[in-house]
Amino acid sequence: MSDGDRSDRSTVHIVDDDESFLIATSLLLRASGFPTRTYSSAREFLAQRSADEPGCVVVDLRMPDMNGLDLQSALAQTQSRLPVLFLTGHADTVSTVRAMRGGAEDVLEKTAPKELLLEALRRALVRDAQERQERSRRQKLRARFAALSAREREVLGHVLRGRLNKQIAGDLGIHERTVKVHRRAIMIKLRVKSVAALARLSQDTGWPAPSESLPPSRFI
Repeated sequence: MSDGDRSDRSTVHIVDDDESFLIATSLLLRASGFPTRTYSSAREFLAQRSADEPGCVVVDLRMPDMNGLDLQSALAQTQSRLPVLFLTGHADTVSTVRAMRGGAEDVLEKTAPKELLLEALRRALVRDAQERQERSRRQKLRARFAALSAREREVLGHVLRGRLNKQIAGDLGIHERTVKVHRRAIMIKLRVKSVAALARLSQDTGWPAPSESLPPSRFI
């Protein structure tokens, strides 16, 4: 079900199998200026969520079928995860530790003061905005790597291994001048001016991916 304000602002997604608590929490948060959407189960939320929508999730720790920790784990597997805030009437140390290790913003009792809940929500939404900004930055950087040709990526792999132009030419069976041309194109496309900056950029973006590992060298 949905009873929230569909706006461009961040949305607080409330997931709880207790309908009365769901409605009461939604009314409380909306009165405090937070657009909300409500879901009676974790599966309903996962089926309806928009991956690009900013916000956070407030979820009951204990629910039938798929509990809050299961939902947290499912979100962690997505590219656009949302911060999770747990509300529970049955807190226990094991579940709380697992939730926090999984990156939960907080674990609060359902009877916690309103101020604690609102403060935790503000932190979660700030965190979401920061993480989205960082993901966007990394996506733009990875797009630069995607613009490299297959040969340029091959040369780049050797450069990151510390190979000299002459060694790369020998490895790839091409002329040293050709290696220099590829290196220049790589620097221009990736917008860096030194091998050190190239290495930092590669590390920051996670390139190469596991499926595109650095090439071996016949000289090692």
